[in-house]
Amino acid sequence: MIDPNAVQPSMVGLHIEGAEGGAWASAPFGALRLWDNGTAWSQIELAKGEFKWDNLDGVVETAESRGLTDILYVMGTTPDWAAANPEELSASDYPQPGAAEAPANIADWSEWVTEVATRYKGRISSYQIWNEANLANFFNGTPAQMAELTKVAYDIIKAIDPEAQVVSASPSTRLAKSFDRFFPKYLEELAALDWPVDVIAIHTYPDATGDPSIRAALILKAIDLLKASGAPTLPLWDTELNYGLAGPGDIPKQEITGARAAGFVVRTYIDDLRLGVDRSYWYIWTLQPYDLLGVQAYSGSDGEQGFFAVNDWVTGATFGGCTEADNAVVCDFSRDGTSWKVAWAQSGEVVYTTPENSQLVCDPLAVCAEAPPSSGVTLTEVPVRIYLQ
Repeated sequence: MIDPNAVQPSMVGLHIEGAEGGAWASAPFGALRLWDNGTAWSQIELAKGEFKWDNLDGVVETAESRGLTDILYVMGTTPDWAAANPEELSASDYPQPGAAEAPANIADWSEWVTEVATRYKGRISSYQIWNEANLANFFNGTPAQMAELTKVAYDIIKAIDPEAQVVSASPSTRLAKSFDRFFPKYLEELAALDWPVDVIAIHTYPDATGDPSIRAALILKAIDLLKASGAPTLPLWDTELNYGLAGPGDIPKQEITGARAAGFVVRTYIDDLRLGVDRSYWYIWTLQPYDLLGVQAYSGSDGEQGFFAVNDWVTGATFGGCTEADNAVVCDFSRDGTSWKVAWAQSGEVVYTTPENSQLVCDPLAVCAEAPPSSGVTLTEVPVRIYLQ
């Protein structure tokens, strides 16, 4: 059993393509988010009161068979029959026309939440209200409407399954204007309803050229807005992220491979520790390369090795904090009487002088070299682990 004061496996979340049909990741992780598994409201309640539970049953059964109980289920999107403007359904809505509409009748939402929470009581551990609610193709209603959906769901879920966590709708931080219009107002509306959530969620995809340092800036912006809103102390989850995705605008997709890909995974989760993000769900574990993504995660990929490095370097270890100076970040970890450091340059290259008890330095692909005491190691954006005697 992992020390409760150590970094927990649940910090590392994944989306898994095909989990509804039995697919599973080959790399270690501790929490699963359901999105793009054919499990959204609009994909289950095909007509009022008529449910097709196959995919959601399948993914929950898959997780249970693997011993994973930490499941985050996204409760939106709106079925066409429940949409506020059924005569004007947009073809750009995801995953189907009408899905971005606010429900015309809040009772339809209440009945849906009741069905799900009752069916999966004790099996689904967390319920997220909506996905990227600041983007019109996911939700074209108002922050006040989203807050109402949040409050209604919170009250129902807590009455049926008090142990389940309710997670806020997740705004995408990537499109600054859309984020700025939605997130502060949504927080204001949640405050007026006495904060009917257990967890605050964001999504931190940087632009296509962005790296973990840019993601960190997005996190800090969201934290500043939370503080300004007067929000109580709640866990912060990044419920969807990757790097290199095309956009915004005409910025082309970036392919991120090799030690850089593995290193971005490692830095993501160590940044979470040092910035105050309680968990992040990587998008997405796939069975084969997926063109949308900058960092691929499938069996044998460089991104996969990043998850193994996180498991070895971070999970189950005691985190001793990080220092940042002269463009270098150096973080301390220990486990079972041994200590090590993980270090990287925020940009460019930085020469780092190793501690007096250093012996070895390894990158996330397990390429290692001797690192004698008080020697110079050139740090880059790819983090390295410095083993100490």
